[in-house]
Amino acid sequence: MQRVFVYEYLSDGGAADGPVHADMLRAGLAMRDAIVSDLLALPGVMTTRAVRPRRGEPASAFVQRMAALHDRAWIVAPETGGVLAQLHEAVGPARWIGCSAAAIRTASSKRATLAALATHGVPTPLDGADAHAGAWVVKPDDGAGAIDTRVHADLSSARADLRQRQDAGRPATLEPWVEGEAMSMSLLAGGASLEALAYNRQDVAVAADGTLAWHGVRHGAVDPRRDPRAPRLHGLAAAVARAVPGLRGYVGIDFVWHPTRGPVVIEINPRLTSAYVGLSKALRRNLAAAVLALHAKEAG
Repeated sequence: MQRVFVYEYLSDGGAADGPVHADMLRAGLAMRDAIVSDLLALPGVMTTRAVRPRRGEPASAFVQRMAALHDRAWIVAPETGGVLAQLHEAVGPARWIGCSAAAIRTASSKRATLAALATHGVPTPLDGADAHAGAWVVKPDDGAGAIDTRVHADLSSARADLRQRQDAGRPATLEPWVEGEAMSMSLLAGGASLEALAYNRQDVAVAADGTLAWHGVRHGAVDPRRDPRAPRLHGLAAAVARAVPGLRGYVGIDFVWHPTRGPVVIEINPRLTSAYVGLSKALRRNLAAAVLALHAKEAG
């Protein structure tokens, strides 16, 4: 019997130092429930999720204690503030389901991610930034989703936004805004293997004040058998994996399909994403089984 501990950070009061964004909390709970549903369907797997920390016990201490009682720990948490990295350290690599500590560190910073991608020739928003004449976007360097992301019509207002955040001690990044179709990849990665599970369309909107909002994701925006964009996206996924070693398990890549440039990678999510929810049903395949098998193969 394989014992798996499933933990969702935000619903455990993990954001006690600030307001929990309702959308992030809903997304976290949906991802947790999707994992649990997949795991419960597997023979020989026992899932623990209905446990609470002791009074005053920090999240990292609770996760460390519970992980030690299980064979594996599957954690749903944002990169923001180094949370995902801290929980990886608490669990330890032997029990952790997901990316390596090094991959999490790189992908937890928008700037570090784009720098790593650029060295491997992966298209990013910073390509040709000096000549960019369109809109610009300012966002947290370690943010998750579209939280606190704002699009500016010109560079001067974007720079003012960036300075204001930096003066307040909030790490942020400034990038050219890439026009096109907002998309994401759901990948299964491990060692020398890389499988594109789905190419998804993201529903994002820019409000009148420039605030970016995320409204959901739709699976199967690109048919890997018929869409002419599929081969290029397969190559892009492989290049991303080379650029950021240690991507393991389920990984998400956010990108924009630009009308002339093609796919431009915006960020890497070294963790479960909202696109996981409903994906096992859409693919008629238990993805939790695939993730556990991948980690078992690497451990063996």
